[in-house]
This record gives sequence, structure tokens and C-alpha cells, in this order.
Amino acid sequence: MTSNHTHHTDESTRASARAAERERALFATRADALAEDAHEADVTAYPLYDGDQLDREERAALRRVQGLSTELEDITEVEYRQLRLERVVLAGVWTEGTADDAENSIRELAALAETAGSTVLEGVVQRRQKPDPATWLGKGKALELRDIVVEEGADTVICDGELAPSQRRALEDVVKVKVIDRTALILDIFAQHAKSREGRAQVELAQLQYLLPRLRGWGESMSRQAGGRVAGGEGIGSRGPGETKIELDRRRINTKIAKLRRDIKAMKTSRDTRRHSRHAGGVPSVAIAGYTNAGKSSLLNRLTGAGVLVENQLFATLDPTVRRTETEDGRVYTLADTVGFVRSLPHQLVEAFRSTLEEVGDSDLLLHVVDGSHPDPEGQISAVREVLAEVGGDQIKEIIVVNKADIADPEVLDRLQRHEKHCVTVSARTGAGLAELRALIDHELPKPDIEVEVLVPYDRGDLISRLHEEGEILESEHVAEGTRLRARVTPTMEPDLAAYAVVAS
Repeated sequence: MTSNHTHHTDESTRASARAAERERALFATRADALAEDAHEADVTAYPLYDGDQLDREERAALRRVQGLSTELEDITEVEYRQLRLERVVLAGVWTEGTADDAENSIRELAALAETAGSTVLEGVVQRRQKPDPATWLGKGKALELRDIVVEEGADTVICDGELAPSQRRALEDVVKVKVIDRTALILDIFAQHAKSREGRAQVELAQLQYLLPRLRGWGESMSRQAGGRVAGGEGIGSRGPGETKIELDRRRINTKIAKLRRDIKAMKTSRDTRRHSRHAGGVPSVAIAGYTNAGKSSLLNRLTGAGVLVENQLFATLDPTVRRTETEDGRVYTLADTVGFVRSLPHQLVEAFRSTLEEVGDSDLLLHVVDGSHPDPEGQISAVREVLAEVGGDQIKEIIVVNKADIADPEVLDRLQRHEKHCVTVSARTGAGLAELRALIDHELPKPDIEVEVLVPYDRGDLISRLHEEGEILESEHVAEGTRLRARVTPTMEPDLAAYAVVAS
């Protein structure tokens, strides 16, 4: 027993000695290297410290690695590179309407794709009674689409419609590139353009709702834990894989959706409070709605000088903007710019942006802006009205504002004016027709309905100012005691004027 112990101790001692010898040799090698470097550089070498200090200095030292510089000796060798945009091919299924309708839809899809930051290479449309339940286009046309993708060198196919998860997977298996549908494209654009906290939360909610039924698993490799009593080898029928990776993802998405809904609900409370304060003050509200890129923001800038971003692209502005302005006779009202619409606006977006769209439902007057230069302005009007009906916007007094009159076909403008009851033609770029629009807004805005006759002292100029802003002056006369007025006011202002009411003799 003692002999074995002694033998083990000797081995340990020899191992320790060998390790110490290796460490001394390593330090000596490092010291030689430092001395040699110092001699070559004609500087004094650093003194040799213990191992820990040396390691710290080496870690802190700034080393230059040779041969990594990309600086060119000849400037003519510079290669100018352009940012490579995603190259896409568009595909549509024409099930109803005319050939012009199908072409307009695919052209709009091309504009959406360009707005998302891609290069459109080709577009194809197939005439079918209904989309193929397997590959959406049909197997033969899907193979033709694959040939087009290979020929054009595309890396994405965008379908003009909403694909079921199985259709998207089957089509991807045929064309061998990424396939997305119209809904995913619009959600991507919204995600790029949302700036406010509420807007980003609404877009994220819509994206998660879209993603949830489209999670794609990869078989048994997605399993991460065992279920039942399988760990103890017990329980017939309980040896399932447990909660798989795809189920974990689904649960996390549901948790995130619930949180986003709570956040948006809290933001909605703040928006409702601001809206209530405007209504309590008797300030009428006018909402601007319409198809995307119809010129809503340009019109708002013209009417109020709001300075809202204006771009010739779809969904340039998503976050609603509310501005205060007044009529020609001094009555104050608010103008609210809302999110734009497109055909087949994803249902997830309508639900997510409901709190924003309610700005339209609670307004007193709706300015429905239409692009007069569009090939199908009537189709734009129908698409917008369809969405507005979901938030009660179809019950509001509506003025059709046909914008871009400077580049529109006069026959189209005449047709729209004959078909729509309250219609005015304007050009936000040149300012034509804006005076007529302002007069129409003044005429259609709800007017105060309580008639009063008051004698306001001269030291109460604040009441006179409020009467001009919130009421409608019918008669005005300056007398020795003050200003005698006959006016129509709102219910919120009547109590403030009760002390100055003129009693009929």
C-alpha cells in the first residue's frame, strides 16, 4: 500500500517538474522573441514579467496582420458595384372581370413589388375559373413558370393573391425559388414604412397573425422534449414526442400576439382621449381616406401646410396625421390623414389598423381622395368603400375628391362627376380646384344648432374669439355696454354664454 502511494507521488512530482520546465521554455522563447523584435525595431524590449502579466500585455497589444489591406495601388482597378435588388417574377390567376382588370391588378402588384425594393423582370397571368387547390397555377403552368424563372435569373416569385400554406409549399417545390403572396408583400411594405410606435405594433401584429398558420416543421427533428411518463419507461400510448419545436414557436407567437393586442388597446385609449377632447370642444373633424398613392398627403399639405412626407410610391405614409385648420369664415376643424388602401387589403391589416381606421368612423365628414389618372378609378372607389364599411365609415357624409386633374383624362373626370353626388375635381400639385373644395367642406361641415342672443362685455374678448372659432355669427353690433351678438353655438359653449344672454322684452 505504501509502495503504491510512494510510486504515485513520484509520478506526480515528475509530471509537475515537466510542466514547470515547459513553462520556463515557453517564457524563454517569448523573451527571445521580444528581444529580437526590440532589436530589429531599435527600441528597448519590454522587461519579462511573470506569466499572468505577460499574457495580459499580449492580449492588450495591438497587432498588425500583414496581407489584409485592400488598398489598390492603381486607382483604375476600382470596381463600382450596385446594390443588388431582389429579382422577381409576378404571377396572377384571372378568375373574373375583364382582361383589363387582370392587367391592372398585375401592374399594381408590380408597383407594390418595386415599393418593397425589388426589380420586376416578368409578369404572367393565367385564365382559370378558380385557382388550383394544389399549386395555385396548375401543374403545367407551374412548370412553365419555373422555366421563366430560370430564363430570367429570378430569385423570387410573387403571386397576385393569397396562397394557402400548402399551395405556397407546393409551388416552391416546383419553381425551386422563394414564393410569396400579395398579402406577405403588403405586410413587408407596411413593416418598412411604419414609423410610430403604434404603427410598428400594428404591423407586427398583422405579420404574426399571417405567420401563425404558415409555420413549417421539419419532421421528428423538431422534437425537443418527451411527454407523458416516457422518461420512466411507463405508460402505453404516452410515448409521444412531447412539445415539438413548431409547437413552441406557435406558443411564443400566441403570447406575443396577446401582448401586442394589449399594447395597441392601451394606445387606442390615448387616441380616444384626444379624439374625445376635440369633440368635447365642439371642433368638427374631417378625415381624408382613399386609395394608396392617390395624393392624400399632398392634399393635406395643401389644405393645412402640414409638411407630411409625399412620395410617388405606394404606402409612403402609414401613420395618421391630424392637423388643425379653419374655414373661410373662421370656423376651426381638424383634418386627419389615414392609411391608404389597395384591392384585397389583407384582413390582418384591417384588424390591426382598426384603431387607426376608427379615426374615419368618428369623423363628421369624409374626403374620399381618388386618383383621376388611374386606369380604373371606379375600382379604387369600390375597394376603399368596402374597407370603410367595416369600421362604420359608410355612414358618414362623403365628398369624392378626384385628384391629379392636371394629368387625368377629361372624359374620366366628367364620368366621375356625373356618377358621384358630391364630387369635386382638384390638383394638389397645381392647386387647381382647392378653393371649390374648401367651400364644399365649409358647406358640408355640421353647423352649431343652438341659437343665442348675447351681450358680451368688451373685457371678455376670449368669448368673442371662441364664438368666431366654434360658432356661427349671424348678427353683430357694437354698443356702449359691449358687443351684441346673435349666433349659433354648440351645446358645450352655451353654458359659458348663459350669464350674458339678452332677455327678450
